[in-house]
Amino acid sequence: MVATMSDANPPRGSVRAPRHLVATADHLATTGGNEMFARGGNAVDAAIAANAAIAVTGPHLCGMGGDLFALVHVDGTVFALNAAGRAGSGADAAAMRAEGLTEMPFRLDVRSVTVPGCVDGWMALHERFGSLSLDVVLAPAQRLAAEGFPCSPLLAGLADRLDPTSRANLAELAEQASATGALIRRPGVARALDDIASGGRDSFYGGEFGAGLIELGGGLFSADDLATSQANWEAPLSADAFGVSLHTIGPSTQGYLALGASRLAERLPLPDDPDDERWAHLLIEAAITAGHDRPDVLHEHADGNALIAMIDARLDEIDTERATERWAPDGDGDTTYLCTAGRDRDGRLMGVSLIQSNASGLGSHLVEPHTGINLHNRGMGFSVDAGHPAEFGPGRRPPHTLAPALATRGDDLVSVFGTMGGDAQPQILLQLAARLFHHGHSPALAVNAGRWALKGPETGFDTWTAPGGPHVAVEGHAPSGWVDALAVRGHRTARDAGWSSGFGHAHAIVVESNGTLAGAADPRTVVGSCTGA
Repeated sequence: MVATMSDANPPRGSVRAPRHLVATADHLATTGGNEMFARGGNAVDAAIAANAAIAVTGPHLCGMGGDLFALVHVDGTVFALNAAGRAGSGADAAAMRAEGLTEMPFRLDVRSVTVPGCVDGWMALHERFGSLSLDVVLAPAQRLAAEGFPCSPLLAGLADRLDPTSRANLAELAEQASATGALIRRPGVARALDDIASGGRDSFYGGEFGAGLIELGGGLFSADDLATSQANWEAPLSADAFGVSLHTIGPSTQGYLALGASRLAERLPLPDDPDDERWAHLLIEAAITAGHDRPDVLHEHADGNALIAMIDARLDEIDTERATERWAPDGDGDTTYLCTAGRDRDGRLMGVSLIQSNASGLGSHLVEPHTGINLHNRGMGFSVDAGHPAEFGPGRRPPHTLAPALATRGDDLVSVFGTMGGDAQPQILLQLAARLFHHGHSPALAVNAGRWALKGPETGFDTWTAPGGPHVAVEGHAPSGWVDALAVRGHRTARDAGWSSGFGHAHAIVVESNGTLAGAADPRTVVGSCTGA
């Protein structure tokens, strides 16, 4: 399906609506979000409903076994929610070092699982801003889990590539996801959603799911670990660039990289035409200058404003003509992003930028045994080095790739936007921000444009740790001259497939000058959509 997308059969343009829009990576989730608006709900109700729906239909992207971050704009204020889970009380980096491990396990090891924060994130959003009852908000997701949903092409493709061990662990999903359109039912997920709707977070973390997680952890998790909410409200991390104020979540997320790189980029001589290879070169250099030391400086207690100030001082490190070498020679992540915006009956506008993730694809390839909910592998972001500020330990949050974004001008909402994409998320956000706010592109033009991404050799989470540094991957439908011209400037380049999920699933909604909402969902999702009324 992706292969048929071409200049002769281009993706759709921006969608416009006067009252509300929902953009997600799955049209079933978009429908669930819009149902909340139809019932008189607000943008937060719509965001929770959409996320719950895609947590059912997109287990290769997200789910109740993962983490969540969100930004909410209402009445001139930006609110930031961090619902990243913490390591269990049995976390022990010294024991891992004694086993000879030098890094966190990527898959098939429960130590890469932290207490999932998704459901606590829903509860925090609903308690503060929700206007509909929780059973109404979760109803679309519950129906999909109980009655079944058609398997998406991306889920079918991923399930087909599982190795025997992972396939056995994920048998409920793998056996049903046999082909595009195959009907998938998730009865354990339906029960969990029913429990949450009737009993809130305690019925989830203290019920079937919590008991199964403790059992699976074998001493890693305790009842007290699960009784503690994983969600907290905090001040957003904000910085001015491209004529707007950009907002994201502060550490432990890498959102500071998008803000810092944007501030560098606006001080560079960006060409007027984003197809110019100089545009790509300068943004690549801004992203590398901002992010090359991320493994050393990012941890949950880092000062986001200080990190941005540090990046601000690096402008002179950028060579506007040549790639800057920052690595000595050595001698893909999956998430879902969604956004909603809508006016209530009094005309008050609310916008939500929400990102929710299993980390890598189906996460750890482990499932909670009672509900069948697959568990994330966000713990891979920890370090096992003694004394490292992000060392694996009880109650700690690992460094996160997730970074929702929101833009304002004064007290007014300008845009909610974001993407999945592992380490590449800040780079994709940088390209979106430059197109939306510096060049004034429509959401569809910004989202559909070919991208570049810095990539390590293996996982999508090794950009900054790979020996010799990352290469520059250029999407197949990006300007044809980028690969060769960037190579001449000293970048290690490679052309990848066009319209590839490896370059993120980005969505955006903007508020136009006349108050109309305009939005676009990423065609790379294959089944994503942006609709409203």
